[in-house]
Amino acid sequence: MSNPIEPRERTVSVRLMELVVAGMFMAAALLVMTDNWRIGARWADDGPQAGYFPFYVGLIMLIASSVTFVANLMVKEGRPSNFVARSELTRVLQVLVPAAVFVIAIGYLGIYVSAALFIAAFMAWLGRYPAHRIAPVAILVPLALFFMFEVWFLVPLPKGPLESWLGY
Repeated sequence: MSNPIEPRERTVSVRLMELVVAGMFMAAALLVMTDNWRIGARWADDGPQAGYFPFYVGLIMLIASSVTFVANLMVKEGRPSNFVARSELTRVLQVLVPAAVFVIAIGYLGIYVSAALFIAAFMAWLGRYPAHRIAPVAILVPLALFFMFEVWFLVPLPKGPLESWLGY
């Protein structure tokens, strides 16, 4: 079902997004096929080689995404439709951009300090919580995760300068 486009709400059409996603799937399928051909995607004397089945899964994915791509190239858009309204896109970006910053920060600050900053920023910015509610959550959640993963389960996660300073 397509949404009528209001001039001020125009972002990206459903057709364009389907072309982009189909193109990305085609690229992923070609990567899968190429890599599995390299490791062996043929039938050997003792049965299928390691890349045999993944190669054909990639081939099926390539065919399906190519059909979607070509079908969207050939279709004439009647009534223009929006993939997402500008207000909806803004809300998605309000989560996506800080999440990307969080992932990048993990490499420099470690996961626990980055998580504390991420939680505090979200609670302050989107939740509009006061500092006396933000501080305990932003400190205790990463601290609990630290003890759970590092101490109890012995699963090391990326650490930064603070953990190094504390001897971890």
